[in-house]
Amino acid sequence: MDFREVKIKGEVMYDGKILKVCRDTVLCPNGNEAYREIIKHNGGACVLAITNDNCVFLEEQFRYAYDEMLYELPAGKLELNEDPRLAAIREFEEETGYKPNNMELLGINYPTCGYSNEKIYLYYTDDFVETQTNLDEDEFLLVKKVPLSEVLQMIKDGKIKDGKTINAIMLYLLKKDKITL
Repeated sequence: MDFREVKIKGEVMYDGKILKVCRDTVLCPNGNEAYREIIKHNGGACVLAITNDNCVFLEEQFRYAYDEMLYELPAGKLELNEDPRLAAIREFEEETGYKPNNMELLGINYPTCGYSNEKIYLYYTDDFVETQTNLDEDEFLLVKKVPLSEVLQMIKDGKIKDGKTINAIMLYLLKKDKITL
């Protein structure tokens, strides 16, 4: 059976600076019509950077939507049609004051697949040079270098809740053969 849904019509309910909310009518595999409310987002890019002494760049940042401070890897939004690799380099440098010389794509994270098309590109680097930070006017964060073992404990203890951060670290551990199945 083909489970694909086909869009019949759609309308934009909200068109904002970083997202668009759409309400689509779709034809389901069983022939019935249904509604899908979708948040359209340009996506993001995230960088897992590990230092020579096995520390991870972590940011501590207040997230308004959750009303709490969160630990996350450096990341940011893509501009419309922007190359994710270039966005990752830009965001990492702006937020940490370091510029990657090279990066490896670990994978792509779908953070909210039930109602958004957002994709976050997850990169890894261990090769970067110091430059300077250049935070956005409304961006406030604290950058820390935390030993990888402590980051793993923070995930285990529920102190790191951010999905892209957990996914990037898991993919790094699997791809670099730091854990075996």
